[in-house]
Amino acid sequence: MASTPATASDSGEEGRAGLERVRAVLRSVVPPGPPPGPTRPEFWRSPLRGPWLTAVFGLLLLVGVTVLFVTGLLSYASYNPDLARVNDQTPDKGWLGFYLFSWPTAPYWLYRLTQGVHVVLGVVLVPVLLAKLWSVIPKLFEWPPVRSVSHGIERLSLLLLVGGAGFEFVTGILNVQLHYIFPGSFYVLHFYGAWVFIGAFVVHVASRLPRALCAVRPGPVQPSAGTEEAAGLVPPRPAPPTISRRGALGLVGLGSLALLVVTAGQSVGGWWRRTALLAPHGQDPGSGPNGFQINKTAASVGIRPSDIGPAWRLTVRASGRQVILTRGELLAMEQHEAALPIACVEGWSTPDQLWSGVRLTDLAALVGRGTDTPQTLVESVQRGGSFSSVVLRDNQVRDHRSLLAVRVNGAVLSPDHGYPARVIVPGAPGVHNTKWVTRVTFGEPA
Repeated sequence: MASTPATASDSGEEGRAGLERVRAVLRSVVPPGPPPGPTRPEFWRSPLRGPWLTAVFGLLLLVGVTVLFVTGLLSYASYNPDLARVNDQTPDKGWLGFYLFSWPTAPYWLYRLTQGVHVVLGVVLVPVLLAKLWSVIPKLFEWPPVRSVSHGIERLSLLLLVGGAGFEFVTGILNVQLHYIFPGSFYVLHFYGAWVFIGAFVVHVASRLPRALCAVRPGPVQPSAGTEEAAGLVPPRPAPPTISRRGALGLVGLGSLALLVVTAGQSVGGWWRRTALLAPHGQDPGSGPNGFQINKTAASVGIRPSDIGPAWRLTVRASGRQVILTRGELLAMEQHEAALPIACVEGWSTPDQLWSGVRLTDLAALVGRGTDTPQTLVESVQRGGSFSSVVLRDNQVRDHRSLLAVRVNGAVLSPDHGYPARVIVPGAPGVHNTKWVTRVTFGEPA
């Protein structure tokens, strides 16, 4: 007897039955719903979490991070990164290395202000950042991790946001404390980390700002769990409260205030300097005219007595002309004074110190250069390392307060402050006030 041929309907039924058998096997292996632990909403019990608290922390960070980014861009501009790779050693920066203006020399305290705000605000925002991460941590464990392409993009931006924030704050604080334990240059790492973070930050703000503004409007503070407004922040089974949401906000504020008190003094100066417990320590300059903050001692960068002893010479060059000066000949030139601070990328700054020495314009005149010098290369006897040389812009050289200093506060420079001569330029970052200068080249650097 001939067999009956299978129809398309039969094949479809068999296929669906096979698919159901596969699903049944998967359900027996993988239980339905999220796995036990933080992926389940019931795992999170704090009654404080919710859109209002998250929105408040988010709006505080929106303002704070914006100021941090702007002052970070100003810090980048202060290095005059277009002059030479000597100043900016960031590889392949492309359009990320844009800047809008040449760094000015007036007001002379400009870098002290902008970098002080950058570092102090970065430290003060740490409790706010940690509190914001705490408030949204259930969302980091959402299940399933990716529900769609758009949801996957949002999750990736969140990963870059959290990772970028952690990286920038941690590396910044380590740099403030002079703990250079990075796998490379802090300058380069912080530069690229900032762009990754701010890109993710902009995406996050664009998608979340309307919701945050809605959450802080007057009205009910705590939406119920499961609503779209709660967005996974409100626990379905909250524990009894031990503190109010505004009380938690107050505690975070007290933490930030405490950090402000023990940090800001290094930038504010005066009596407040005594409260700067988080300022870099370990470099005790002693007392007297040279008794003010330093980052690196002469010994720590390999300066030998013979490098700065009687055999030391200053070479001044420009357009094929060269003059070599002994320290005695440098002292015999007309001396000028300028009251200027030292302000460093780590956020600390000194009070105004009275520097005396030879104007950079007078050195340029020795080799036939006027005030039209486009840029000037200053080199140190320091062997290698970051900023053992620096390129100064024309406006920095022209400023009458820009000196090759040989004395400070009426006394000879100490070796740790750059003896026998150092550059001091108004408004420049501390690393550009090169110590132990041995050569000054006016014009295009080699």
